[in-house]
Amino acid sequence: MNPGQIETLEQRSVAQAMWRGTLCKCPHCGQGRVFTGYLKVASACNACGEELLHHRADDFPPYIAIMIVGHLLVGIMLHMEMVWHVNPLTYLYTMVPLAIVLPLLMLPSIKGAIVGLQWANRMYGFAGGLRSR
Repeated sequence: MNPGQIETLEQRSVAQAMWRGTLCKCPHCGQGRVFTGYLKVASACNACGEELLHHRADDFPPYIAIMIVGHLLVGIMLHMEMVWHVNPLTYLYTMVPLAIVLPLLMLPSIKGAIVGLQWANRMYGFAGGLRSR
């Protein structure tokens, strides 16, 4: 590249990358898997070779999962209390298991979406145009 010449990078679709991440697929190609385990992000896509190890999702996915489930369960509890005047033990037997299981079910998809968001916006180490194969 000559001095003074500006390098243009290909445009990455944020919505498409996040959708692919939500499906736990590679944000670049949509074919390979993002995870090698429950929440362990693969170092690279097994289909296209895109490096995924640069992600920095940290505590953001659990925060989002807790916020979604919390708002959902509080709304259900308020509705149940206004309509049926439920025994408090009913909440203990129904809402506590839901408060544990629902975030755990949502977490991989949310984390995949966050990895896709970071990839599409070239955050952290995703800025490089080269992929390792």
